[in-house]
Amino acid sequence: MTMFKQIKQKLFKKRASPQTKGLILVEDVATAMAVERLLQGHGFSVKGVAPPPHLRKGCDLAVEFDLVEQMAIERILNKTNVSYEISPLNTNEPPLEITKVKEIDGYILVRAANMKITFDKKTAMIVNVSGGGCPDVPFLAQNLMGKNLKEAMVVMEKGHSLCAYMLKRTIEKSLELLNENH
Repeated sequence: MTMFKQIKQKLFKKRASPQTKGLILVEDVATAMAVERLLQGHGFSVKGVAPPPHLRKGCDLAVEFDLVEQMAIERILNKTNVSYEISPLNTNEPPLEITKVKEIDGYILVRAANMKITFDKKTAMIVNVSGGGCPDVPFLAQNLMGKNLKEAMVVMEKGHSLCAYMLKRTIEKSLELLNENH
């Protein structure tokens, strides 16, 4: 990562308002996941989000980015054969949060789409993984059960489906919650 990007991240850690954000809209989930990985690989701070319904292009996943970086992002995307549109967000139409959190008797359940992970609030031990219908879910669930959340991302490197992507988002959110409480 360049020194400029490191300084920028430290100065602007607070999430920007929706007015400074844009969405990259694509036709399908696999393309959205690929665009997110491509741009993260180039050092951009982007994330998959659920776009407001009226902006969807046949896909329930879009890539949120900082509008200041639009030209650089478009230069990268134009070198690929990805068909996309860019839409700026305004304060009246923020993206929908993909993850939902619920606390139940000392456990925290985090859901993203149809994937759910439950962990012990005190030990950060994963006690349940459920949802999905993708072929890699049973393997991932089996290898996540009983693990500490901090070890979970290593397992997620073996997932390649939309279910795995959503499960990864539940783990990222879980780790974020864990860091807030410690």
